[in-house]
Amino acid sequence: MNSFWAVFKRELKSYFTTPLAYVFLVIFLFFSGYLTFKEGFYEMRQADMSAFFMNLPLLFVFMVPSTAMRLWAEERKVGSIELLFTLPITVTQAVLGKFFAAWLFLVIALALTFPMVITVCYLGEPDIGLIITGYLGSILMAGGFLAIGCFFSAVSKNQVISFVLSVVTCAVLVFAGMPTTLSYVSTFLPAGLVSAIENMSFQTHFESIQRGVLKFEDLSYFILLIIGWIAACSIVLDERKAR
Repeated sequence: MNSFWAVFKRELKSYFTTPLAYVFLVIFLFFSGYLTFKEGFYEMRQADMSAFFMNLPLLFVFMVPSTAMRLWAEERKVGSIELLFTLPITVTQAVLGKFFAAWLFLVIALALTFPMVITVCYLGEPDIGLIITGYLGSILMAGGFLAIGCFFSAVSKNQVISFVLSVVTCAVLVFAGMPTTLSYVSTFLPAGLVSAIENMSFQTHFESIQRGVLKFEDLSYFILLIIGWIAACSIVLDERKAR
């Protein structure tokens, strides 16, 4: 456990000792605000956060992989991964330490969007329960994207390649649940397969949570997806360590 916390604190601190974290936060907050208010937020005359949460999956497709791409690719590039694995720490502890540090950083980024919540509360009387579940779904979705990015960062020591592979995978998992995608694939695929594609999408489960419906299948989807990709990342790194 001490090894996990050591990696966790080291990784979290590394974000704020370089301009990387601040650049990410500024870009994320700018685009999340821009995408929210440019869609006629005030003209809708409805005090809620639906416009913010609606654009979040597409924003995460690019923003989260940019955070994840350095997790292991940079360690491999500079050769510090060999030094890390000579310490009294397991691969799983190292992976979890880095993952949870990056996840906490993303949670901090989401928490900094609180002015939007204040704005919505000032303009009307929003359903606070929907806002809370929306943020819960956002945190889980960020964890899912991050786990995917963590895996591809372990696969390649080139950060650009890691970023591209993560973006493509995350985009597929988002667009698979879009109505236009489902409408198109339903023209040549059986209904059962279309339903399976819909169920594997981030979009489907995130929208369900965003509506304030906390279903076991939606929560378990994100939890199992995170566990699966993190386990795959650990296996890849364990094989490289054994070489």
